[in-house]
Amino acid sequence: MIGRLTGLLAEKNPPLVLVDVGGVGYEVDVPMSTFYNLPPLGERVTLLTQFVVREDAQLLYGFLSHEERQAFRQLIKISGIGPRMALAVLSGLSVTELAQAVAAQEARRLVKVPGIGKKTAERLLLELKDKLSPTLTPIEALGTAPRHDHEADIVQALIALGYSERDADTALKALPPGVSVSDGIRMALKSLG
Repeated sequence: MIGRLTGLLAEKNPPLVLVDVGGVGYEVDVPMSTFYNLPPLGERVTLLTQFVVREDAQLLYGFLSHEERQAFRQLIKISGIGPRMALAVLSGLSVTELAQAVAAQEARRLVKVPGIGKKTAERLLLELKDKLSPTLTPIEALGTAPRHDHEADIVQALIALGYSERDADTALKALPPGVSVSDGIRMALKSLG
C-alpha cells in the first residue's frame, strides 16, 4: 500500500522516526541499522516501507535498503515472528550476517538478539533456509569464506571483552590472513581502541 516515503526527517526517537511528507508526518519504525544511517534532522530522507495492518493498529516500518525490507518481509512470514521481533533481528544483525547465520545454521548468532531463545532461533534458521531470496544470498555468494577456528576464537575473545559481534567482525576483516589467535586479538584490540 505505502511502498516508499520521501520527505524531511522531522524527529528521531529510536526506533521511531517522523518523516514530513508535504506537511503530513508519517511515524515509521526502523531497525537500528537504518536508524544509525539516517541523515541529520531537517534533511531529506527516502525510506522503503512495509505497511502492516493489525486488529488494533496500522503501522509503518521503514528501511534504507531493499535488502533490509526483503529480510523483514521474509521474517514476518514466519509463524510466531511479528514485526517487532523482525525489527529486533534486523537491529541485532545486518542482512549479510543474517544470511551467513542461516547458511551456516548458526543458532548462537540469533540467540544473541534480545527476545530470541534457542527454539525460536532454530525455527528461524529452518524457515529461512528455503526462503532466501536473491538479495539474501547464501554465504558463498557473498564472497565470504566460512570462518576458520582461529578466526572464531578471535571473535569470541573480543565479544568476551565486551565488544559487539559487528565490531569484532569488522576488526577481523582488517587482520592479515593466517594470523595466530594471540596476535589477532592483540591487533584487533589496537584497531578497535
